[in-house]
Amino acid sequence: MSLKNNHRRNGQIPQPCPHLADFRSRNGQKPFRALQECLRVKPLGRAAIRRDPDEVPRCSTCGHYAPSRLYACVACAAVYCHSLPESSHAAFHAESMPTGHEIAVDVDRAELFCCVCRDQVYDRDFDAAVVLAHTAASTLGSRLTLLPPMLPESQKKRRRVDYRPWTPDPKERFLMERDSSPLKRGDEDSSCLPWGLRGLNNLGNTCFMNSVLQALLHTPPLRNYFLSDRHNRFLCQQNSKMGNVNKKNAASHDSNNNKKKNLRLCLACDMDAMFSAFFSGDRKPYSPAKFLYSWWQHAENLASYEQQDAHEFFISMLDGIHEKVEKNQCKPQSQGSGDCCIAHKVFSGILRSDVTCTSCGFTSTTYDPCVDISLDLEPNRGGSAKMASLKSHHGCNGETESCGISTLIGCLDRFTRPERLGSDQKFFCQQCQVRQESLKQMSIRKLPLVSCFHIKRFEHSTTKKMSRKVDRYLQFPFSLDMAPYRSSSILRSRFGNRIFAFEDDDDEPDSSNESSSEFELFAVVTHTGRLDAGHYVTYLRLSNLWYKCDDSWISQVSESIVRAAQGYMVFYVQKILYYKASEKLVSS
Repeated sequence: MSLKNNHRRNGQIPQPCPHLADFRSRNGQKPFRALQECLRVKPLGRAAIRRDPDEVPRCSTCGHYAPSRLYACVACAAVYCHSLPESSHAAFHAESMPTGHEIAVDVDRAELFCCVCRDQVYDRDFDAAVVLAHTAASTLGSRLTLLPPMLPESQKKRRRVDYRPWTPDPKERFLMERDSSPLKRGDEDSSCLPWGLRGLNNLGNTCFMNSVLQALLHTPPLRNYFLSDRHNRFLCQQNSKMGNVNKKNAASHDSNNNKKKNLRLCLACDMDAMFSAFFSGDRKPYSPAKFLYSWWQHAENLASYEQQDAHEFFISMLDGIHEKVEKNQCKPQSQGSGDCCIAHKVFSGILRSDVTCTSCGFTSTTYDPCVDISLDLEPNRGGSAKMASLKSHHGCNGETESCGISTLIGCLDRFTRPERLGSDQKFFCQQCQVRQESLKQMSIRKLPLVSCFHIKRFEHSTTKKMSRKVDRYLQFPFSLDMAPYRSSSILRSRFGNRIFAFEDDDDEPDSSNESSSEFELFAVVTHTGRLDAGHYVTYLRLSNLWYKCDDSWISQVSESIVRAAQGYMVFYVQKILYYKASEKLVSS
């Protein structure tokens, strides 16, 4: 937890700089009220400043949008970059303009910045406006550190996800009959590959995209959603066209930008098209060019044929699906509850962070929605008896921990272990009313249907100004029990059964907890090679067999090959959703 978060959470407010005080005395609250209308809360990030949600800000001087920070002048709204120790266009703008242009706002973080002091500054009213934007966005599915709303009593104990029967209305039936074709089952194919398994053509350093798409295309809840036509791309496109016709006269002064935004495609529609293509029975490699083009429009800063990070693509893709669905929904929903869109219904969970004062025991608790968990590799040393017992307890298929080998169980144990914050991060205790040393502990309040674990293999040193890849081997189990890492288990181990009555609202009786905490591995995304010239490959578990998806090449491999792979992203699905069709095929 950063020192800045401590300030905001506990009410200790740093003194404003003299330039900010002078700006406030001359202009009052009017400039900050104008900024409130531009506050946007990203679904997977923090608050940002955008006049339009689809705007990509650029420096007015050099035209760059990365990697420097971009700041918008509060007085004239001009955007300039700032990068130390190089020259700052934001500072030059403040020096060249009359008095009153000293204060700017970070467009990607919604934080005030003094161009004269060249440092962040704090304003109570502006910060209150940002918090208000977060609160308002909690009903629109944006990322918040707020407790999700309590569920009705009738829904509290329902953990299983029931797909309700659906009957198409006459309009939907007409679209299905006109635009659909019967699916060919995989057992009719002479290749004996599982149904829906198909290669993806590399379009030029796009193995990062192909590897993640292969995992998503075979994610059971996501697959069932799209194959049951819950997102019909033809109907979605018709609705988008009708919406554009109704709004074509809304902003005539910015018609060129509106035309560009209207051309933006829907990532969920492109996913629907890929699911149809993959499960059509055709075995020829598929070219995801249309999806790549749509993703480039959503993430313009990553639009190039250079190799990108698979994890960054995964987050950006879920972000794009969420934003499109959020715009089309009439009823606002909360991301924290996992009901806002299919991306968050499948991948969204909630992390709990407890910061405890070591002097008086006061605890500050925050909740943070997440779509994945990033784990640090364990230090390169021998395994402890505690980790070995954890491995045997979690069922690692008979494996024993070797000296110096990291395990996923050990990484999760380290993630949820209490951590003593440094002296430079002293916690302002509301009970002691002074800064105290503290302990921080993470836990998982709500498990998602599909858990994605991102292994931090790329290290960046700011002091040495260099990056490197960590090639250490990681053992990961095929079956994973997440019960020890849930908030209820962590709290019971910390305080005993006295706090059982204060368990998380979404918990249910122990029997249901056991089933919803058990996960099965179904996909592993690996990275081989150097940091700047590597290659991504995906291993899929289908019909109880493992298949290697190397772009357009599909081959069956043994379990030992998968266990020896250098995992970068591992995907687990709740065992209650891991359907038994594969076991029936094997038994027959």
